[in-house]
Amino acid sequence: MVYRFRIILDNDTDDDVFRDIEIRETDTLEDLHNSITQAFGFDGIEMASFYVSDDDWNQGEEISMFDTSEGYDEIRLMADTTINAVVDEMQTKLIYVYDFFSMWTFLVELAEIVEEAEGTDYPNLMFVHGQIPTEAPQKTFEADNEFDDYNEFDDDLDVDDYEDLDFDENWN
Repeated sequence: MVYRFRIILDNDTDDDVFRDIEIRETDTLEDLHNSITQAFGFDGIEMASFYVSDDDWNQGEEISMFDTSEGYDEIRLMADTTINAVVDEMQTKLIYVYDFFSMWTFLVELAEIVEEAEGTDYPNLMFVHGQIPTEAPQKTFEADNEFDDYNEFDDDLDVDDYEDLDFDENWN
């Protein structure tokens, strides 16, 4: 089977930028990553991750290019994860982040599942709409209002006044 994805640049402008890609369900997320970077004109050398997403585009489990956990946590890798292991008719959305310094963010959604077409090479770039900007769109992150009034330095402590502290500045 072939999965047809629409990959949309997540930006706050009216300019829609997206690509439609067909890829075999048994290909890996690394294959999808390579297809996305080529379709949008990136060189593909920057770090990237997929995140499983719910219907409201909330970021879930990370599937990374490389294991950066240093052995503390088990992490799923793109090269070891087939597309059909994370995406199906019930779980259709992924978030893809390319280049963690620029934070190019894409919404990846399964549009349909079809039979392979004879004579078609996969992955297949089906449709291109819009030009990618020269810089990644700026993201605004909103936090809960729980800590809006919190100031960790709001304790009237003068850090230059050692006399009120039980501290021997000539300890050595």
